[in-house]
Amino acid sequence: MFAAIAGSYDLNNRLHSFGRDQAWRRFAVRRVGVRTTDTCLDVACGTGDLTEALAAAGAERVIGLDFTPQMLEVARQRAMKLGGTRRADRITYIQGDAQRLPMEDASVDVVTIAFGIRNVLDPGKAIGEFRRVLRPGGRVAILEFSEPAFGPARWFNRVYCEQVMPRTATLIARDKSGAYKYLPKSVATFMSRGEMCDRLRGAGFTQIESIPLTFGVCVCYLGRA
Repeated sequence: MFAAIAGSYDLNNRLHSFGRDQAWRRFAVRRVGVRTTDTCLDVACGTGDLTEALAAAGAERVIGLDFTPQMLEVARQRAMKLGGTRRADRITYIQGDAQRLPMEDASVDVVTIAFGIRNVLDPGKAIGEFRRVLRPGGRVAILEFSEPAFGPARWFNRVYCEQVMPRTATLIARDKSGAYKYLPKSVATFMSRGEMCDRLRGAGFTQIESIPLTFGVCVCYLGRA
């Protein structure tokens, strides 16, 4: 499904979030506090938006990991367009599973995942893996869609996500896989903010925060190892 929409993924993200998806990623990068000595792991990196943002923030090394080879191919093509810049030289893309990260224990300083945790078969297992690979004091940032608490905003968001976006995104992507019918349903059936915080706490994270963005359409979850 994600292979089918890889080529138009960036365009649909920009159009259907009204450009807010990039702002949400920048917010996560700021809040996770990237340092020049950090090794960062961006899980479910897709086409590399957040991976590149972490590198731009000055991380020493950034690993973008995704399950779908076609997404990684787009990410690598984007990295090539950056040329031999210092930012591009710090990025490595690899294929892998969020539930079985190919990293040693306590080997990275920051783990991020943007709009991917709800697509993992066992989110709790993935969160446990995030905790395993983080060094003591390491930081995690999870961006995920949510439903606004404010009634009118929630109603508008549901109409937009369930009726408007699936049609227009499918047309743009020329998609026959049903990806843009699945994605809004996955948001509606995903765990609540409280449940996500409980999962982070259960995996051993501390200083947990859940910060609603854009009326609660998106939530940034933060924690420390």
